[in-house]
Amino acid sequence: MGTAGGGGAGALRLPGLHGYAAEFSPYWPGRVACAAAQYYGIAGCGTLAVLEQNEAGIVLLRSFDWNDGLFDVTWSENNEHVLITSSGDGSLQIWDTAKTKGPLQVYKEHTQEAYSVDWSQTRGEQLVVSGSWDQTAKLWDPAVGKSLCTFKGHEGVIYSTIWSPHIPGCFASASGDQTLRVWDVKAPGVKLVIPAHQAEILSCDWCKYDENLLVTGAVDCSLKGWDLRNIRQPVFILLGHTYAIRRVKFSPFHATLLASCSYDFTVRWWTVLGMN
Repeated sequence: MGTAGGGGAGALRLPGLHGYAAEFSPYWPGRVACAAAQYYGIAGCGTLAVLEQNEAGIVLLRSFDWNDGLFDVTWSENNEHVLITSSGDGSLQIWDTAKTKGPLQVYKEHTQEAYSVDWSQTRGEQLVVSGSWDQTAKLWDPAVGKSLCTFKGHEGVIYSTIWSPHIPGCFASASGDQTLRVWDVKAPGVKLVIPAHQAEILSCDWCKYDENLLVTGAVDCSLKGWDLRNIRQPVFILLGHTYAIRRVKFSPFHATLLASCSYDFTVRWWTVLGMN
């Protein structure tokens, strides 16, 4: 393990591991969880690393190892120490950073890589959604030892599953079948299908200030914004990346600001003009 940095920025290196996801804690400023895998997730093990930035720089607070690559991580919305990761063996793991060993529980139902996991942010429910290369999304209650429901419809691997921050029981999924889909856990079947790109879609996210607005990032190097009230064409298209877009996130602080990272080794910030 190595560290480097100065001023307000820094870096921590975990030799032999490649990062797949990073999520800031909703409770602790400067604390972030990273899901990582050996050999780009093709073989080897995975590590959940919990980091914190303080006056000394970035420090490793806790790390947990798993016997397959870890591809995504999400923080609990009702316990500041609990996280869930998704793994290349199709399982989800629940970890407690207040403990030195783990996981607390393992849920294994997906038949291929579990590539995404997200904890609902709306009040009154404690639900987790996972997306897999087996083309299904699954709904979980962390207190129950099995999934509550399986969502089928995608015709390609699912790369991203994200809860709406506004609408209880509503989540979006992005897939290699080139579609963005919106689901309601209280209703059977898919609620909305958007043929968003003519390429695999690797990431999607909800706007934190508009319940009808989502963004997608795809292998075609583009970002597209979608208004669920009119899906015939995107409300914006952002071009600039030169390789596939790995992840996109709307800012939690500014309605028109978003960030993307790409296999072109850049992170880019975008301001979408002309939006209310």
